[in-house]
Amino acid sequence: MKPSIASFIALSGAMLLLVACHDQSAESASRSVASATPAADSATAAATRIDGKWFAYPGQVDPLERTIDPPKPIPEPPLKPEYLAPWKEHQAKLQEADKKGEPIASGYTHCLPDGMPAMMMGMFPMEVLESNGQVTIIQEAYQQIRRIYLNDKIPHWQDAEPRFWGHSAGHWEGDTLVTETVGIKENVLFRNVPHSAAMHIDERIHLIDKDHMVDEVTVTDPDYLTAPWQWTWMYARHSGYKMYEYVCENNREFADPDTGAARLKLFGPDSK
Repeated sequence: MKPSIASFIALSGAMLLLVACHDQSAESASRSVASATPAADSATAAATRIDGKWFAYPGQVDPLERTIDPPKPIPEPPLKPEYLAPWKEHQAKLQEADKKGEPIASGYTHCLPDGMPAMMMGMFPMEVLESNGQVTIIQEAYQQIRRIYLNDKIPHWQDAEPRFWGHSAGHWEGDTLVTETVGIKENVLFRNVPHSAAMHIDERIHLIDKDHMVDEVTVTDPDYLTAPWQWTWMYARHSGYKMYEYVCENNREFADPDTGAARLKLFGPDSK
């Protein structure tokens, strides 16, 4: 028995529907597929990808001409009154010491890395790698490595082991990587701003064009802040840059035991 024309039309319609559904599924999965397949750090890379090497923008060394407006300066932290006054006093002390040429010792004096969120400011070049289920951010300074696990859950801050870079999870909202981080050591400070173990860092990382990326940061802390502390970092792509090794060895800096100032050991011919 030969198939009727009506049967042929129905079969053709079903096949077209199947193809359409397949195309729709492929399109919806394109972002996750792109995340799973590393792309070349070049103009041919997909416009939505954040892979590559990035310099802070604007910076002392800009790989590109300054064609877009820089982000606004980071505002003063909205600390509670009992913490704001001591913080301002300490900042004034640091500025005065710098003017005198006797800077106060910091974590850098002791070869300690920035941690979060400071590592994202791009003081040195930064590399972003997209892979299956993970976005990895490598900061050249102190060879800091941050792993953002996609479609994962961060632990409750009370259960999070304190770390320099904390515990990060993220997901894609279109072309924006939305991340949250908890579990930052309480002695890891950004701009000397105190925080509690309950501090929470939210970020929205995305391209604004193929060669510029922004990180919109929101910090909340119910114990120290009266409101969210928000700012934006911006980066410029540097496709040809090769990351350098950065190891803090043979460190000659130390903190003066009496003044707290950063000092430098000088080794002469009679030194032991």
